[in-house]
Amino acid sequence: MENNSPYYKEGLPLSTATISKSDKQRSRSSSSRSSIPSVFLAFFSCVAWLYIAGRLWQDAENRTLLANLLMQNSAERPKVLTVEDKLVVLGCKDLERKIVEAEMEITLAKSQGFLKDRLKQPGISSNKRLLAVIGVYTGFGSRLNRNVFRGSWMPKGDSLKKLEERGIVIRFVIGRSPNRGDSLDRNIDEENRTTKDFLILDGHEEADEESPKKAKFFFSSAVQNWDAEFYVKVDNNIALDLEGLIELLETRRGQDSVYIGCMKSGEVVSEERKPWYEPDWWKFGDEKSYFRHATGSLIILSKNFAQYININSASLKSYAHEDTSIGSWMMGIQATYIDESRVCCSSSRQDKVCSLA
Repeated sequence: MENNSPYYKEGLPLSTATISKSDKQRSRSSSSRSSIPSVFLAFFSCVAWLYIAGRLWQDAENRTLLANLLMQNSAERPKVLTVEDKLVVLGCKDLERKIVEAEMEITLAKSQGFLKDRLKQPGISSNKRLLAVIGVYTGFGSRLNRNVFRGSWMPKGDSLKKLEERGIVIRFVIGRSPNRGDSLDRNIDEENRTTKDFLILDGHEEADEESPKKAKFFFSSAVQNWDAEFYVKVDNNIALDLEGLIELLETRRGQDSVYIGCMKSGEVVSEERKPWYEPDWWKFGDEKSYFRHATGSLIILSKNFAQYININSASLKSYAHEDTSIGSWMMGIQATYIDESRVCCSSSRQDKVCSLA
């Protein structure tokens, strides 16, 4: 059989064409199937890009808005808020002014004697000036000590009233408890209802560290309640020769502007852990020495000095110790210092009017 027969020539090309057409169909079907995931992937990529771009744009807009608000607030708010600004904000400035005005009016009323008649102790006649008001300092835990005084040098009951007729008023001096109205206050009130020999300082908080302030309250309350020649402060650790003290005061009757006591001076303690430490030690100069002042056991002031303390109590500086505080108040006025050795309670004099209990 010859190679160029029609059957052979036409058969092979027909078979090859058929195969080529079949391959193209399979390739086209395969490429169409693989392009579908690519389209979806591109679509989701576009959506994700749009979402991220939108969030970034929104965050940038929010940051710009916050920055503008902060700049606006910082521009309206003062950079430094002073005490005056705070008072204005709290609405206290007007109240502060009214308080100052009220204090000035009270001071003026005190200086002109308008409060004297209102504050008189009941049962005390004001027709005759007393010789002395004696205030004996005491505390909440000193009832036993008070009973010892009442049974020795200090009169009680009717004898106390007779002493007042002679022109001598004696009172135990005490403030109020830090917890107002507690058992400490109630016990003092109950004791006073029985003995009637207390001067209770309602505006003073009874505490050892408040002793310098207690002097202000005592002299102020005493001069408001009683009209006397002298006002005597006595510690609760001394015993008095009452008749001897009355005799001493009688010799000074009529003397004005006197500051009587056992005068001393001494070193100012600047070490914090030592006894008698004075926080304001630097105010006493390089020598660190106290000015002349009466010891705290027994101090006698004439009436005009008690009035001075009463009028100026709000502005008088108190130091760590009572005796130096009173001495500092006397330095600013024309006071006659009387160094009376008979009121030096620790001295060896036979005629002293006080002794350590």
